[in-house]
Amino acid sequence: MTSVRIPAGWPATEEQARAVQDELRERVVLDEMGPPSGAGRVTGVDVAYDDERDLVVAAAVVLDAASLDVVAQATAVGQVSFPYVPGLLAFREIPTVLAALDALPCAPGLVVCDGYGRAHPRRFGLASHLGVLTGLPTIGVAKNPFTFSYDEPGAHRGSSSPLLAHGPTGEEEVGRALRTRDGVKPVFVSVGHRVGLDNACAHTLALTPEYRLPESTRLADSLCRRALKEATP
Repeated sequence: MTSVRIPAGWPATEEQARAVQDELRERVVLDEMGPPSGAGRVTGVDVAYDDERDLVVAAAVVLDAASLDVVAQATAVGQVSFPYVPGLLAFREIPTVLAALDALPCAPGLVVCDGYGRAHPRRFGLASHLGVLTGLPTIGVAKNPFTFSYDEPGAHRGSSSPLLAHGPTGEEEVGRALRTRDGVKPVFVSVGHRVGLDNACAHTLALTPEYRLPESTRLADSLCRRALKEATP
């Protein structure tokens, strides 16, 4: 497990963090389709916290996209690098997630985050933040729709509906509610960086042959929880 220090100059206030978001958001690439689903590698990332010790553990699990077999995995542990502020959670996690990705013995391919990309109040969630910093194609697959609205998609796997933000200029599609299992609550897919929304949904379906959540997310969640127990006497 890699140990991580909080980077020098890391934002310490909400104002500083929002300024970083505003700067990096301009670098998000939205006009690339991204790698094809079911080919190459896909890496899931997730984090777990020990609030009493102010620790965060990140895990990265690389899968063969065709077979969903595990190719490689890595973990990292560090101090929580930012206070809890809704909309700024990436600043608590990014240094440790980057360290876990850096510790992988192979290229990660597409990165799938348990969270949001464009489906974020400032259109710059963890998936977008991570994508801009690494240059990797990224998507977010979340368990809930955050503050956005959607119509219930059809009951069958593969059905989807727009995830909508409502503002003074009208509605904006920031992602999709996607049904990955018949009759089961949808997941909420959004673009992070260098991937189109249709392709992000195709990747999500390819990663959910048995369960509601992508295999990448499930395996990364399990690994970071085990790693947190090892890091916590």
